[in-house]
Amino acid sequence: MSMIQQVANDKSQVQVIARAAAILRALENEAQGLSLGQIAQRVGLARSTVQRIVAALETEKLVMAASPTGRVRLGPSILRLASSVRTDFVSLARPFLVKLSGELHETVDLAIIKRDHLVFVDQVIGSQRLRTVSAVGETFPLYCTANGKAYLAQLDDAAIERLIGRSYEVRTPKTLTRLDALLADLRSVRKIGVAFDREEHTLGICAAGIALRDPLGNTVAVSVPVPTARFGDNLAAIRDRLLATKRALEAHLSDVAA
Repeated sequence: MSMIQQVANDKSQVQVIARAAAILRALENEAQGLSLGQIAQRVGLARSTVQRIVAALETEKLVMAASPTGRVRLGPSILRLASSVRTDFVSLARPFLVKLSGELHETVDLAIIKRDHLVFVDQVIGSQRLRTVSAVGETFPLYCTANGKAYLAQLDDAAIERLIGRSYEVRTPKTLTRLDALLADLRSVRKIGVAFDREEHTLGICAAGIALRDPLGNTVAVSVPVPTARFGDNLAAIRDRLLATKRALEAHLSDVAA
């Protein structure tokens, strides 16, 4: 095979991989699946091309049939791969959470985003006698939590409205229940890089949080919940240590990926 033929063959293989990746991304968050025609429209490919790639992906169980009418959705192999990476990320992030908790003597939480709420996936409990503790696996809304607002601050205003609407449930007298008030708060989050919950979810508890990307490109959030009595005096230290933890964790992820 000539060098020109080899280069052409390599480009063709890369193109197929890129197209397969585009199809998998198109199926993200589509629990009911998509038809081949819908996929073709989303990724800008001919239906026949999509059909060939989907067939290959189905053989590897990366996609599977979602209905008798020909719809397909992400398959079990994708779920296993994602679960493996997420588990690895929790293990990778834990030393950073332990260090942050030791520096602040406070509880530190790690959460993932599930559409319009977040789920706690790990926690390091603080050493203070009066401390905050949430169960791993517990879910919380985005609009009234520090980690949730840290995630929302990464979206544009229109995307936020599409995701959570314009009005929200009252959790405490301090909950921001209107979109305009929330957006004003998020503008501040974008400037300083840290979000705050000032008794907006639970009276007696405040929190600070940051958001970053895991190796799959999904948003995760680290937060420090603190009893209100201690929060004000320690806010600057919590903010600074959270930002330092984010930088250190992002640098470590970059090194791992290199």
